[in-house]
Amino acid sequence: MNFGLTPEQEELQRSARRFLQAEWPPAAAHAVFAANHDGYPRELYGRMAQLGWMGVLAPREASGLGGSFLDAALLTEELGRAAVAGPYLANTLAVWALRQVGSGVAKHWLPLLASGQSIGTFAWFEGDSQTWPVALQTRLTLGRFGIRVHGVKRFVLDAHVADAMLVVGLVVSAGRRSTAVVVVPGSQQGIKIRTMDDVDRTRRIHEVEFDGVTVPRRSLIALGTSADRLLARVYDAAAVLLAADSLGGAQKLLEMTVEYAKVRQQFGRPIGSFQAIKHRCAEMVAQIEPARSLVWYAAHAIDALPRQAACAASLAKGHLSEVYVSVAESALRVHGGIGFTWEHDLHIWFKRAQWNRYAFGSPERHRERVAQELRW
Repeated sequence: MNFGLTPEQEELQRSARRFLQAEWPPAAAHAVFAANHDGYPRELYGRMAQLGWMGVLAPREASGLGGSFLDAALLTEELGRAAVAGPYLANTLAVWALRQVGSGVAKHWLPLLASGQSIGTFAWFEGDSQTWPVALQTRLTLGRFGIRVHGVKRFVLDAHVADAMLVVGLVVSAGRRSTAVVVVPGSQQGIKIRTMDDVDRTRRIHEVEFDGVTVPRRSLIALGTSADRLLARVYDAAAVLLAADSLGGAQKLLEMTVEYAKVRQQFGRPIGSFQAIKHRCAEMVAQIEPARSLVWYAAHAIDALPRQAACAASLAKGHLSEVYVSVAESALRVHGGIGFTWEHDLHIWFKRAQWNRYAFGSPERHRERVAQELRW
């Protein structure tokens, strides 16, 4: 099997790398760690929207690029390589979900999110869980004139800048409990947003309380089996995108480490000339390169191999998030004490690696999911 990138995809990745090297240097990533920064670089996102990145997965008739999931994964890899802050992941997952459904409210929001005029996010995790499925407590009460949303969601990405939240809850009717997804405007009355502390400031997570929020019945985009299928696909998409982000971040750490080993002198010669440092860098390469094919295959499976998508997504997420953490630890050991300092770039990617490891399920959870998919 000859599986590789098309010339168009190679050019997409090269152009994204050039753009982010010019528009998002490490100093920009440092800036989002300041206490007064909201983590949403609007000027950068305006340019990304002009390039069509916010709607890479949306169809062209909805102001999108009509790209494949592998296109989105390649862009995400470059965003991870540059440690770009902001709601790209949250918005892309919302676009991906709205693309799956054909309701009127989805058609209303999809062009807005794809063009960057609005930002979307998912609100589905509760308690201390960042995995799916989860025991839902949030209730969606279907009434004659609308839907009342009552509950507390946690680990909601970029809720503070979201114009539309796709809220996952339970509908209880005639003794039956069904999963449902509704679109709630971020400006709706009854929403309270509280920031959650986290190690990675390039991502912002929140606790969102819905206190009797009421939306029209047409805001319901999935119910019952269709909601379960939709959420499974979005969970797979999140796993693949985070794997791609981890791949880009690990590659960046390797490059930083090799460059440092070339110039840092010890005992009168570069530390890169020492066997222990050579082995450390070689191990980093050996971890990263085989993992690249896992990401590409998982992204391809999302579009073309739906029966294998869940297994491939969990394999990629579980493995890449551990590779990212391991490479970050190796990079710290080569850099020594300077790598721990706030002023050095390394801590940005180190913290992002920790976040990627647990977001949308730990490696252990994804390995368990693979075992279930393969009926081991």
